[in-house]
Amino acid sequence: MDEIIKLDSVDRYNKIFGLETRHPLVSVVDLSQATRWPTRAWFNYGVYALFLKDVKCGNIKYGRQYYDYQEGTVVCFAPGQVTDVEMLSDVQPAAHGLLFHPDLIRGTALGQEIRNYSFFSYETNEALHLSEAERRTVMDCLHNIETELEHAIDKHSRRLITANIGLLLDYCMRFYERQFTTRSEANKDIVTRFEHLLDDYFDSDAPQREGLPSVKYFADKVFLSANYFGDMIRRQTGQTASEYIQTKLIDRAKEALLSTDKTMSQIAYDLGFQYPQHFSRMFKRIAGCTPNEFRTQD
Repeated sequence: MDEIIKLDSVDRYNKIFGLETRHPLVSVVDLSQATRWPTRAWFNYGVYALFLKDVKCGNIKYGRQYYDYQEGTVVCFAPGQVTDVEMLSDVQPAAHGLLFHPDLIRGTALGQEIRNYSFFSYETNEALHLSEAERRTVMDCLHNIETELEHAIDKHSRRLITANIGLLLDYCMRFYERQFTTRSEANKDIVTRFEHLLDDYFDSDAPQREGLPSVKYFADKVFLSANYFGDMIRRQTGQTASEYIQTKLIDRAKEALLSTDKTMSQIAYDLGFQYPQHFSRMFKRIAGCTPNEFRTQD
């Protein structure tokens, strides 16, 4: 593997592409103005980044697969993520982007809300595909941030910059929700696969070997990031992926309580619980009664 480049500042990124840095913590970039660029590099992000791609000029790989990242799409990265970037040596990059350091939003409203923008952790085949009108909206937001960066720094600068970044991220959230709707049929297929994978898990000895299944376990099975998978399941079913798993688990528990004479502890173990009291608490929270009360009710 090539050397990993640590992008611990926006200036570090700008220097790699030969771009000007106007503010130490935030930068709006236009890669069509880049004077140089690597043809292959691994980037370890220490900043938040959002890129809107204008033309096919390379690929981004995160994890095991390539992003579905073509013309008119948006991808986002959060600090701690590592990407493999391949750029065509004979094609000028053409993408607009925003990079901002965590210190910019620390102590601000955006800093408190940043974890709610789950698309920063989406992975493969999960890029945001924009309509032309949506693209103009994103470009307008980037332009507003750039205009503020050109303004002399005063006591209002940080608040206005972070507010405009928040506006951009809110629009991306709206556009992603639209995309979940337009991909509804494909997402329904994933929900069906999720249901089958849940049945397969509890029909096997996996609970005894692996314990309770995680959202990430099933997301990996359908080749999605845990955040994208969780957001998609919530929009398709009205439940979080964790709630969906727990509902299936309690349904299995009810079946075992009524159709077998196994003890509560044995049923808890069969389902992947390490401690029976954890099973009992979850059962009562979801079913409204204890396992023993459910078994003995008329």
